[in-house]
Formats: sequence, C-alpha cells, structure tokens
Amino acid sequence: MYRMGNRIIHLITGGALLGSFGLRAETPPNIVLFFIDDMGYGDLSLTGASGYGTPHIDRLAKEGMFFSQFYAAQPISSASRAGLMTGCYPNRIGFRGALSPRSATGIHPEEETIAEVLKKKGYRCGIVGKWHLGDRHPFLPLQNGFDDYLGLPYSNDMWPVDYAGNRATPESNLPNKLRHPPLPLIDGNEKVRELWTLDDQAGLTALYTERAIRFIEQNRQTPFFLYIAHSMPHVPLAASGRFKGKSEQGLYGDVMMEIDWSVQEVMNALKEQGLEENTLVIFTSDNGPWANFGNHAGSSGGLREAKATTFEGGQRVPCIMKWKGVVPEGRVCNQLASTIDILPTLAAITGADLPEKKIDGVNILPLLKGEKEGEGKEKAPRTHFLYYYEENDLEAVRDNRFKLVLPHRHRVYRTPGNDGYPGETAEEETGLSLYDLRRDPGERYDVKELYPEVVERLLTVVEEARADLGDKLVNRSGPNRRPAGRYE
Repeated sequence: MYRMGNRIIHLITGGALLGSFGLRAETPPNIVLFFIDDMGYGDLSLTGASGYGTPHIDRLAKEGMFFSQFYAAQPISSASRAGLMTGCYPNRIGFRGALSPRSATGIHPEEETIAEVLKKKGYRCGIVGKWHLGDRHPFLPLQNGFDDYLGLPYSNDMWPVDYAGNRATPESNLPNKLRHPPLPLIDGNEKVRELWTLDDQAGLTALYTERAIRFIEQNRQTPFFLYIAHSMPHVPLAASGRFKGKSEQGLYGDVMMEIDWSVQEVMNALKEQGLEENTLVIFTSDNGPWANFGNHAGSSGGLREAKATTFEGGQRVPCIMKWKGVVPEGRVCNQLASTIDILPTLAAITGADLPEKKIDGVNILPLLKGEKEGEGKEKAPRTHFLYYYEENDLEAVRDNRFKLVLPHRHRVYRTPGNDGYPGETAEEETGLSLYDLRRDPGERYDVKELYPEVVERLLTVVEEARADLGDKLVNRSGPNRRPAGRYE
C-alpha cells in the first residue's frame, strides 16, 4: 500500500515479470511520459534549483540517463505538444503558438499520434492533464488514439479570472480573459466540472496523480502508455494545502515540490504493481519558463531568454529517461535530442510501424542504451536541430556544438512581474550570429567571424530545410507542409 494525501490506497500486486529486461523481453515495456508545463532547465535540484528540492525526480536521473542537450519541438504549448505527439516539427503539420478555447484548429485526423502508433501493438493508452491540441470533439484525446482521458483541454490561464484570482470584469481591462469560458475538466469526452477559483486549481496535481495511478492499476496486465501532462507550473500557480508554504522559494517552489511528489507516487504505484523494472519512464518539459512572471516563473538555468523565444532558455529543457536493465544508470548524455524523437524511438522499442506520413524525429534508442561508436564516442542519431517559431519562421539551426541564429525579431524579457502578475517584455531584432554552445550555452558571444566554414555548413542545412518546409521569414513556401485539422 501507499499513501495518497491522508488516504491509504491498497494495490493488488500483479504476477512477477521476466528476470531479463532486454529489448527482446517477452513482456513489452510500459511507457510513462511526464510532460511538465513551463518548467525551465534550471528548475530541478539536479540542475541548480534553490529553495526547494526535487529528490524523487533527481532519483530518476540517478537510476537512469539525463539528457543535457534536449529540446522541445517549439518554445510554446500547442506547437510543442503537437511535435511531441506526432514526431514532426509543428510547422510541418500546420501548428503554431497556443490554441485558444473554441479554436477551429486542432490536430488533423490523418496525423498519427504516439497513442495511435502504440495501439497497433496492443497498448492501452491514457492521458491525464493538459492536452492543448484542440478542444473541439474531433480533436480531443479519445478521437486521437487514447483510451482514457482526464484533464484540461488547454492552458490553465485560459479562463475568465484575473491575475489575482478574481473573476474578470470589463474594468479589469483583460479582454482575452472576458472571452474565455470557465476552465472545463474533461473526463473522456465530457465536461464533468468547471474550475472558477485558484482553490479549484490547487487540486489538479493530486487529481491527475490519482487518475494516473488508477490507470496503472487497471492496466497492469496489459502493456500501456501513460501520458502525464501536468498543468503546473504554468501560471496561475496553485499548490494543495499539503505543499503550500513549504518551500523557501515561495509558491513556485511549492508547486515543484508537489510535482516531485506526484512523480514519487506514480513510481511507487509501478513498484507496487511489479511493473517498475519493465517500464520506460520519460520526464521532460514542453518549453522553458515564462520569465516575465518573476517569482511565479521558473529558471532557465543561465540559458538565454525563456519561453516564446528560440534562444536556449526557451527551448532547451531537462530530460530524464529511466528503464532498468536497458538505460545505463547515472549516465549523462550530451548528444542532441528532441521531443520529436520520442515517437520514432518508442516505435523502435515496441516494433511498431512509423506513421505513413513523413516525420522529422529520429530513433535515439542507441543513446538510451549507451551505445558507442569509434573511439568511445556516443552514437549521434540526430545531427542537427531546427528552431522554428510563429507560423513557419526558421530562426536558428544547431549541430552538436554550434548554433547559427538567423536574422529575426524576438521577444525580450525586461523587468519581471511579481506574485502572479506579468512584467515588461519588448521585441528586438537580431542579426546572423554563431554561438559555440559547448563554451557559451548562454549565447553571449558571436563567433561567426572565427568560424566562417561552420556558418557556411549550417547555412546549407538551412537551405535544405527551406526547400522542404519553406520559411516565412524569407517568403519561401515549402512543398511538404501539411494543414492542421479544421472544425467546420
């Protein structure tokens, strides 16, 4: 048994699994994917967080592999989640930005999600938490490969409530808030509750955790994919009474401590069910921190800028993968990888077919297994990564060491806000720049004059990408972009 808040829950332990946990084990691995909202690179105690601890997430890294060069598909919510679910750069499938409530746009029915890929191999697929790939019926999880869903269909700030937790009014000068409906909690395809207050939101992390554990209990005899997409620490922040006021960092630290608790509870449930040793656990974030919310925002860990920019603070996120007997324990992987690589990697692990339509992810299973190539170097399945933003703006490209930033306008975070209120932002122009990320992960020193051959090499990659997908920044159209779904 284990404790959930003040309740003791008894679990029925399933039969013992195989003693061998290699890739050819008779029992296919379960997959648990934690996807945290707006958690920055520096928000774990293992990456430098202060004022609170994340010991259970840190333990995942100790027992698994930490990816130091891991990237969200784009630095903002819907686009990031579209990339994760489909293995594509979001602009390839018509996604941009963060979808609003009642949006006519969502995931196209012909795109195959991770859940649809795994269902072909007999997996049960469940999601708890934030979806954000469209809130109309055709776009919701049960119509896109999942068997079970409990959560919010979009971000937890998309509601008619102001920054102080009061219902928005015309006098509050928040026109977007006034247009939003109350937050709907969806179970399956049906709205079962409306959330109107921060107290309502304070129960979300525990609610998602309970549903995740129930899914594990109910599917312990079947291979499963469980997607845990916590709404926190996206603003507005809310922690349960058990954690509120517990950290030295304030409410943000409280929320991160509760997420760490959630990870522990899920891992305990896997252990109680005898599933821990045949489960691949992945923990990562959808993008960097929303820095203009000040003490209600996370940390980029010294990386440049934050969410909604293609600088490192917006798109490089912590990632941990644990799979006993397959992933070497306590290893740091310094090779390039991304959320778009998760789908093809899971397909390789389970023997599932890849989607029929072209995807951009690559199989990083050799990295998970710690395989080496000549001279002891790690294998490098991904040779470069493209940084897109807005509708189809190619803003940068990197290889395993250098990042070429292309001319574009970008957000700049100025004076941060406080206690849930946003601070000042602005826009600036940046020119062609080259950064040596091995020596300068903060992107402070332009070295294009020192490495003209690197600039030329990366511009070749840029040209190949533009020939494939186009680039709105230079008015190029690409032949291989696909539309998002439309609700008529």
